[in-house]
Amino acid sequence: MTHALNIIWNPSEGIDLGFFMIRYYSLMFVIAFGLGWYLMKKIFERENEPIDKLDSLFVWTVLATLIGARLGHVLFYDWEYFRNHLLEIFLPFRFEPKFEFTGFQGLASHGAAIAIIVAMYYFSKVVLKRPLLWILDRVVIPVASGAIFVRLGNFFNSEIIGHETTSPFGIRFLHDQFSKAEAVNATSIQNPKEAYNAIVADPKFADLLAQVPAKHPTQLYEGFCYIFVFAILFFLYWKTNARLKSGYLFGLFLVLLFVVRFVVEYVKESQGGIEEELGLFSTGQWLSIPFIIVGLYFIIRAQRNPLATS
Repeated sequence: MTHALNIIWNPSEGIDLGFFMIRYYSLMFVIAFGLGWYLMKKIFERENEPIDKLDSLFVWTVLATLIGARLGHVLFYDWEYFRNHLLEIFLPFRFEPKFEFTGFQGLASHGAAIAIIVAMYYFSKVVLKRPLLWILDRVVIPVASGAIFVRLGNFFNSEIIGHETTSPFGIRFLHDQFSKAEAVNATSIQNPKEAYNAIVADPKFADLLAQVPAKHPTQLYEGFCYIFVFAILFFLYWKTNARLKSGYLFGLFLVLLFVVRFVVEYVKESQGGIEEELGLFSTGQWLSIPFIIVGLYFIIRAQRNPLATS
């Protein structure tokens, strides 16, 4: 029998500048959008598109990603709660049972995907004056690279993790096992960071540390696979004529990314949502199936009619 490595994941919240904390999750989003802007700049230069249109594309993509991901989580995973707390959908606060700052906890990639497609429709018609599939075939390259860093952000946040495991890949997520309040109460140390560190390092809290099981780091599984999704799309765009087959890269992106999502869901903890009613698959898997089907349609369509433009 194999056993998990004794890796205890106890990350700090971010880079403390004294006057400001740069949270790793936010930093990963900044890197994702920054790299995405750079990649699209190179694509626009190759396609002889005005760079000034890139600023509009960047704004629309950022807004679509954040708003779509948030609404996706609300509607697909936690509508029963948010239907009675509508203000909390777009406010980083919780009003019950007491008022507290929570940040925006809950972003769904399926919602982001839908919103980006809608935003690209507007951008292609109003700003770019190109067919929708033209921009979709190209924007999926930076989107794939961004997905890597978003999953790294989830890893730093100790969220979207997997089932318990004895495999060598298992990681013990301390912050998943104990919330800040629980760590403080269990150790009687008022500073959450110091409380977590004490659980890891102080022998008198060994019983608490023993309660932390090893689980699949599904964020890293997805992030690692997304590297290959990005590499494949990047290679096909720059080194082959795939960009001339309207809809091909977009379809391939949907198939590759959501097949990865579908497979990794098998070892991921339940996120709630529609799986309780539908059964058989998880919510993430049910939501991935339509994207995979649509992706296959565009791949087949592009192969049969490579010059299609709509």
